Amino acid sequence: MPPRITNPVAWQQAEILMQPAFIRVVDNLRKLLDASNWTGTYHDVLIWPPNTTDELKALVTRLLQEMETATPEEAENIKETLAPLPMPHPGYHLRLQRQGQEVSIDLWELCYQVCFLEYDPDNEAVNIDTSLMDEFGEVDWQRLDAKAKELVEQAFASLPES
Repeated sequence: MPPRITNPVAWQQAEILMQPAFIRVVDNLRKLLDASNWTGTYHDVLIWPPNTTDELKALVTRLLQEMETATPEEAENIKETLAPLPMPHPGYHLRLQRQGQEVSIDLWELCYQVCFLEYDPDNEAVNIDTSLMDEFGEVDWQRLDAKAKELVEQAFASLPES
């Protein structure tokens, strides 16, 4: 799940860092992928809250699809039905394949690791890594790239051996 940021200053810092972090993560993944025997494809995915049953996923998906063509009255009823149900959030994965092996890397999770100090997906509380910003509150591209490169290299190092 995406981290929750309630502090307006931290929110602003996260907005400044996330897009550059994503760019550096994808670029570093591309460099390692080009030099490896893995092939990769990018995929949009839906990330569901933990313990969401397949039945609930199917119901929410069906209702969201119905909402696209619903009349205003029907849409209001669908919104009321959806309100208490778990909702997915969009994700973006790199699916790696090699010799029958398949591994998926969550790009947003990698970005969160870059942007936040000691990011833990099981803990919603996060702290911005302010060392990635200069004294003017702008992105320190060298530090950002170094951290993104290190984390991407760790992700590649954890891939299964051939």
